[in-house]
Amino acid sequence: MPLISPHLSIPRSSLCFALLAGLLVGCASNNPDSPSNRIVRSKNLSGVFGTYDAEPRKADGRVDVDRLVNELVTIKANTYNFLVWRATNDWDDFKLFLPKARKKHIKVWVTIVPPSESPPHTRNYSEPFRLDYQRWATEIATLSLKEPNLVAWSLDDFSYSSETFTLEYITQMVGRARAINPHLAFVPCLYYGHVTIKLGEQYRSLVDGILFPYRHEAGKRNLSEWDTLPVEIARIKERFGGALPVFVDVYATKHSQLNDASPEYVEQVMSLARQHSDGVLIYCHQYEATSPEKYRVIKRLFADWSTESAGIQKRPQ
Repeated sequence: MPLISPHLSIPRSSLCFALLAGLLVGCASNNPDSPSNRIVRSKNLSGVFGTYDAEPRKADGRVDVDRLVNELVTIKANTYNFLVWRATNDWDDFKLFLPKARKKHIKVWVTIVPPSESPPHTRNYSEPFRLDYQRWATEIATLSLKEPNLVAWSLDDFSYSSETFTLEYITQMVGRARAINPHLAFVPCLYYGHVTIKLGEQYRSLVDGILFPYRHEAGKRNLSEWDTLPVEIARIKERFGGALPVFVDVYATKHSQLNDASPEYVEQVMSLARQHSDGVLIYCHQYEATSPEKYRVIKRLFADWSTESAGIQKRPQ
């Protein structure tokens, strides 16, 4: 979807970390898809609200990880989806971002791009492993053992690369990740028009949720109307068996082929998504200086949702 555009204490000793990783791998190899592991993955995804992509950059192009964390704290986001694609150092910067986000109780997803968004189609790969998605699965899962706030990974525009992402390939890829860390969720990006009955039946056991960019596809595609959102969410859930979490990706940044979203649109889609889906991510992260009205909408709703979540957590058990 790129366009123009809690807390586990890890021993510092490398020996202790190796032993811990080995124990986790051993446990995972028993049955990564056990009900208990699925429950943990689902719990790690619950109540998501945050932003996706458009990290602040320094003059040298590196991600300003301190500013990014401060931005997320200011708007009270509880999750950030980091896109590894904009620059060759993104993976390194992502690894710097994770512990800083963890200290602020921010859960993190990471997204890598498919062949359809890599050369020759665009100028960039997800570096450094490019189109080796089996390697990506291994590396991301291994990193998530060290940084437990890394709770999910995603493939962007998953259904646009069906020649690469065959059922056999994805089964192997997800299996690699779950064998290393059975608590790491896989949440690919899927558009409404691509979610067929067959696709849902084939992939429902391999995914832990769907990242769903809303574009009013049950009607005429646009970023002006929001009336079809509940129906589209319900249809996606139905085709994946009814219980799979759906996370709405709200366009706050202009789509390359559609109109720009208004602040009212962003507010209405966020509010409906909060009611009918399992989480909300904003594409892309908005800045007060460049998009003040949308920024204020997002900040206000996140503050409300943060208060609601805190209220739920404080209820007697």
